Amino acid sequence: MSLTARDASEHALSKVPALTLGFWIIKIAATTLGETGGDWVTMSLNLGYLIGTMIFFAAFVVLVFAQVRAREFKGYLYWATIVATTTLGTTLADFSDRSLGIGYPGGVSIIVALLAASLAIWYRAEGTVSIESITTARVEWFYWTTILFSQTLGTALGDWVADTDRGGLGLGFETGAVIFGAGLVVVGLLWLWPRISRTALFWVAFVLTRPLGATLGDLLDKPIAQGGMQVSRFYASGILFAFIVVCIMLIPQRAARRAPSA
Repeated sequence: MSLTARDASEHALSKVPALTLGFWIIKIAATTLGETGGDWVTMSLNLGYLIGTMIFFAAFVVLVFAQVRAREFKGYLYWATIVATTTLGTTLADFSDRSLGIGYPGGVSIIVALLAASLAIWYRAEGTVSIESITTARVEWFYWTTILFSQTLGTALGDWVADTDRGGLGLGFETGAVIFGAGLVVVGLLWLWPRISRTALFWVAFVLTRPLGATLGDLLDKPIAQGGMQVSRFYASGILFAFIVVCIMLIPQRAARRAPSA
């Protein structure tokens, strides 16, 4: 590889943060904000799922373009883009499950197929779906598209487990949070086993953080009669936003580095 190509590769990769504990803390907070923020726009402001989806899709496209064009890793830009995927994922999942009337099982099935297709196309084009391979603008678009589908799937999974209507399992928000939190603990333990693919574990963990955030968000803002704490979606979103900003300021973040095998 020439010096110019190597520099370009490292330059593109430097926009992706390393997978540290701080990364996952901010990720869970961002997914919770995606739930409360998405519900605030679609429900509290009464704009509906379709209008909310259009608004957040526009924000998603603008932020991904900015992320791809950025010359280096910028924490605020990266996490703003993540929040855009979580809010868009919330409204997309709700639109599929509720407005289209296909219920939670149908919505989960469709989104699983979309996520699998995104990963398969990415793998076919690049030979890997590892975040350590993100060295070009094209791969960044694969990355963000896959993240969007993973966030949407996480929302649908969280609602399916917690809710009682639309084919939901009706286990409640607290039980849902415990289930998905336990799943993350299992993934964390498997991470210590070197024979298991780190790439596969990353995507499983990335999906699981979303329903954990969704159930936590619902626990905060749903009415008490539905098992929630009935906190205003606006205030809950503001608190989560402030928490994420403080975490970005205080938690050290470093750019991911290309693995020798990537």
